[in-house]
Amino acid sequence: MKIQERTGAGAGRSAAPAQPSVGDRLPAPPRERKPALAALAVLLILVGALGATMLVLRAGNRVEVIRLTGDVQAGESISDSKITSVMVNDDSGAAFVPWSQREALKKLQAKSTLYKGTVLVGQMFSAKSDVQQGKATVGVSLKEGQYPNTLKPGDSVAVYRVSSSSSSGSSSGSSSSSNSSGDSPLVRHAVVSDVKRSSGDVISSTNLPVTLTVDASDAPALAQAASNGEVAVVQIPGN
Repeated sequence: MKIQERTGAGAGRSAAPAQPSVGDRLPAPPRERKPALAALAVLLILVGALGATMLVLRAGNRVEVIRLTGDVQAGESISDSKITSVMVNDDSGAAFVPWSQREALKKLQAKSTLYKGTVLVGQMFSAKSDVQQGKATVGVSLKEGQYPNTLKPGDSVAVYRVSSSSSSGSSSGSSSSSNSSGDSPLVRHAVVSDVKRSSGDVISSTNLPVTLTVDASDAPALAQAASNGEVAVVQIPGN
């Protein structure tokens, strides 16, 4: 009787699904190491940190420069009423004029018209020319015999109207007009600003290009006579 009970109890136990013990679990496969991915992750972190550092450095590398608050015409200099300071990033390679150099910049003149809002760079300015208010520069082309051989920049000269072969042959009226001035100079006083003498063995023209600085009121008549080749210069006292 006891044997049957035990057998029945054992049969009941065998019907239940067997549960694996802790020691019977299958071992987990080892994790595969990927050194390339790890190195890439480290590289990306370094690149990100470097980029952030560069942004911070660029944001901090700012300089105080000059910006125009009004237009400056060609040949003019800046004034305190037409400039202000502005901060810019000094990473563009442009030669910005520092605010600390504004007094030195006043001694220069604009090469061309500069407009309000322009941030100034050094290439926009050059040394002041000798042309003063009320003066003008006129270019003349002088033939041999119409200028002294010793003519040089800085000389004081007078300009006379002379007859040209082309104008004298065109009509008698124009010829008499060019001779009507007599001994009276076309320009009583002019200063030689530049003389372009030919260099080398090859001479492309026998004319001598000369730049004269004259009173602005004398410039129109001188320019007209020069275009017709009807001017000659002589040195006068004051050189």
